[in-house]
Formats: sequence, structure tokens, C-alpha cells
Amino acid sequence: MKKHGLVKKCMTFALGAALIMGMAGCGPAGSDSGSGQDANETSGTEAAREGATAAQAAAGEETTLLIAAAASLEAVFEDQLIPMFEEANPGIQMEGTYASSGDLQQQIESGLEADLFMSAATSNMDTLVEEGLVDQASVVNLLKNDVVLIVPEGVESNVTGFEDLANADVVAIGDPESVPAGKYAQEILTGLGIYDQVAEKASFGNSVTEVLTWVAEGSADAGIVYSTDALTENSNGDDKKVTVLATADNSMMETPVIYPVGITTSTNKKEAAQTLEDFLQSEEAMNVFVEAGFTANK
Repeated sequence: MKKHGLVKKCMTFALGAALIMGMAGCGPAGSDSGSGQDANETSGTEAAREGATAAQAAAGEETTLLIAAAASLEAVFEDQLIPMFEEANPGIQMEGTYASSGDLQQQIESGLEADLFMSAATSNMDTLVEEGLVDQASVVNLLKNDVVLIVPEGVESNVTGFEDLANADVVAIGDPESVPAGKYAQEILTGLGIYDQVAEKASFGNSVTEVLTWVAEGSADAGIVYSTDALTENSNGDDKKVTVLATADNSMMETPVIYPVGITTSTNKKEAAQTLEDFLQSEEAMNVFVEAGFTANK
């Protein structure tokens, strides 16, 4: 984010104050009682926010949007989508903060000033909508992903698929309490009747990215991640890091892997946030997602 000098800050303050004072002085005389006064106060608050944004624009300041996005989206956002969006939208900067969807949900509940949230599971988004922290009308179920079983590349393994995962000495999966990939893994292994066996030898990661790293560096014999994670890991550098042994099909999972995106109710940059959400649904952005291994949710 760019830093501004004292002069620019003073200009912004003066412009914002002038707009707010001007709005406060508008309206017919004698309309200062009852519900009308409450409505004027509410309208004044909203106008003040808009006035502040207008003042920033007049002072030449850039708008910065923060998107809280699932860890499995970090590479595609940082490497491609953020530069593309900023180039197409001069005056709007985009920043990302990445973690497990459960952790991001808790951060938003605790006051994280994110403008958009993009989750790797609909359950986290649904909770924030129910709590009034994400605008339900803005939510779009944008992408699909697959869950895959991986092992370190070039290492002999006793594992051939999900069914015999208990043969591994150390299994890496996301923590089912907060990591959607871990919840999907738990669902798959429970359906196969081997979750308890696997859990006894499991290392639980705080994000799917951590699980991927453990397998890629060989500290875990096998792991469960998204197909996009395996693709990204193998595209970094010349050497292939992981081998995909199996992909979970619909018969193994009741819950589809859906990535929803929505605008938070606390943002005072709704127009810019909508511009970003529209961009993420564009053909240009969707081509990037598909290239990274995601599927459009149609």
C-alpha cells in the first residue's frame, strides 16, 4: 500500500469533513424529530462513508481491497490474478491474506477488515452469511476442485489408493476442525471405514498448503490435498515433487468441493469489491483458474 504525506492526509480530511458538514446541513427545516431524524442520521452515516471515499479519489489515493482466501488459492492469486486485476483496474490495489477457510472465518468474526471472502467450502461462507458478516446476495459459488491422494515423487510406497492408506507410516491431512481439505479427507476415510486407523498415524496440518509441503519434502509418506495443490507443486521448478495416486470420485464424497466468494457487510468499498468479484467471474479470470486445475461451477 502506498504511503501518503501529511499534506495529502490533510487534504483528505478536509474534503471528507466538508462533504459530511455539507450533507448534515441539507434537508428541509423542522424535520429534526421522530423517526425522520433517525433516518437522516442513518443516511448521514452512509453519506459520510461515501464522502470519505470520494475525498480519497479526489486526493488521488488508491483504493486497496483485501480478500481473505483459502490457502489453496494463494498461488493463483499472487502469481496471476492480482497482477491482472490491478492492470485492468488502475486506482484499485488488491491484497490477499491466506489460511484455512476455518481460520479465515474466525478472523472475520473477530474483526478482520476483509472486503471479500473466498472459501474452499460452502459451510464457512454459510456461517458468515447467517451471522450477518457476508452479504448473502453477493455470494457466488464460483469453482469446483477435486480431492487427491499424493505420495512423495520417486519414493516407494506401501500405499496404492485411499483404501489402503493405513499402510503408510505417516499420513498428512488437514485438521478437520478448521481445514476443509481435512474435513473432506475425514469424510472419505470414514466412508471407507479406516479413518480411526489413519488418524492414529496422522500429522494434522493447519492448512492444505502445510500438508502439501510435508509430503513434497518427504516428512509424510502420503497426504490428502486438492488436485490444484499437486499441480501447483509440480509446476514449481523442473523436478516433480509429488505423485497423485488417486482422485476421490463422487461415490466417496457426499459433499462437493465448492469455492464460494462473497462481499463482507463491513466493507466501505462495496463498488470496488463488486468490481473485483465481477472480475473473478470473467472469462479471463476463469481461464486462469481452469489452467490452475479448478473447474468452473456451472
